[in-house]
Amino acid sequence: MDKKRVAKEFDKLEPTLKEQLKLVYPEGFSDFLITYKNKDGNDVSALRFETDETIYLIRMTTKQALQIIEADPDYDDDGMLIDDVKSDYEDKHAEVDYLNENENYDG
Repeated sequence: MDKKRVAKEFDKLEPTLKEQLKLVYPEGFSDFLITYKNKDGNDVSALRFETDETIYLIRMTTKQALQIIEADPDYDDDGMLIDDVKSDYEDKHAEVDYLNENENYDG
């Protein structure tokens, strides 16, 4: 089965997907960005995230990735997901099998 591919801005993601992203990338996003060519042939950087039905490419620059984490109260001053938040999200999303398929997930 071919999965749908969706390129999307971080701000337009559903809150549930944002929480799951944090579980997969508890140390922030900037070190995990990939680069691809868009339909116009321009380089775009994005964070890859895969669900059962969709492969998301969440468009962001390294600078935006750092700003997102810095502004997010779920992350500490060192850019690490706060342990209590991580535990809460792990409990909330314990039944989500596709998290295990994402490369950086350690839950």
